[in-house]
Amino acid sequence: MSATRTVERPSNRTVMPPSRQRRGRRLVLGTPLPPWYVQLAKALVLGVFCAVVIAPFVAIISTSIAPRDQISRAGGLVLWPDAVNLDAYRSILSGGVVTQAALISVGVTVVGTALSLFTSCLLAYGLSRPGSFASRPMLLIILFSMLFSAGIIPTYLLVRGVGLIDTLWALILPTMISGFNVVVLRSFFMNIPAELLESARIDGAGEWRIFSGIVIPLSKAVLAVIGLFYAVSYWNAYFNALIYLNDSGLWPLQLVLRTYVINETALSNTDLSVAENLPAQPSLQMAILVVSLVPILIVYPFLQRHFAKGMMIGAVKG
Repeated sequence: MSATRTVERPSNRTVMPPSRQRRGRRLVLGTPLPPWYVQLAKALVLGVFCAVVIAPFVAIISTSIAPRDQISRAGGLVLWPDAVNLDAYRSILSGGVVTQAALISVGVTVVGTALSLFTSCLLAYGLSRPGSFASRPMLLIILFSMLFSAGIIPTYLLVRGVGLIDTLWALILPTMISGFNVVVLRSFFMNIPAELLESARIDGAGEWRIFSGIVIPLSKAVLAVIGLFYAVSYWNAYFNALIYLNDSGLWPLQLVLRTYVINETALSNTDLSVAENLPAQPSLQMAILVVSLVPILIVYPFLQRHFAKGMMIGAVKG
């Protein structure tokens, strides 16, 4: 019995060189990569734009911690400090007007954000339920408020009429509910399956139990986004304080920032409750600016992962 010999036929496929193989993979996966010099040019342009954006922040922080003599030589802003000097932060946080304004801003932001979220969620949930009393007229009123406002003088007369002048409630109540945020919350609540809510009603749950036990836990993403919107709005607001607060002891941090940084009013030892010599005025001004930026920079990274999800889900259906 003779062994069968197998003859291998030569393959018709030609083997491409490695460079062409890599190019073929690029073409299969998507658009081919541009030449190296085009990528380098894009990287340089992107780097320039990033430097333009980052440079002001670096200058603000550097000026706030730079020594007095270096600020004098630079004539104001310093791009890189020769040494770290924290006297400006010790001065503004020593218990004077800046410390008091920062505590007021934190209190207004926390209380205002909590009240705004609570009332906006209640209103949006009521508007999202089919068969709610006067839901359509209420929705039209909210949409109308997004297009037209009462104006400064009527709003001031209303705030004065209810006795909110020179009170911190004047910074919260006039802007407590945003029509845009209510519409976004309503759209999100309408996307919650009706079968889930009906099953809870069959089990004996009331509307408040459904709202607090089912709707709110399912809405963490959109609540994080809307809460960030409200918090940033309260923290950065200064116009209401400028109009409604005549007592400088009730000023929030943004109004202090406007007075001593934008208007370039000099800070004195009395303003900061400091007995020794104060640091340079540019250093104090930049330190106030850094203090006003830090809270939002701290909170935003924790809420950023919810930002895109919450906005997309809440804005898909109206």
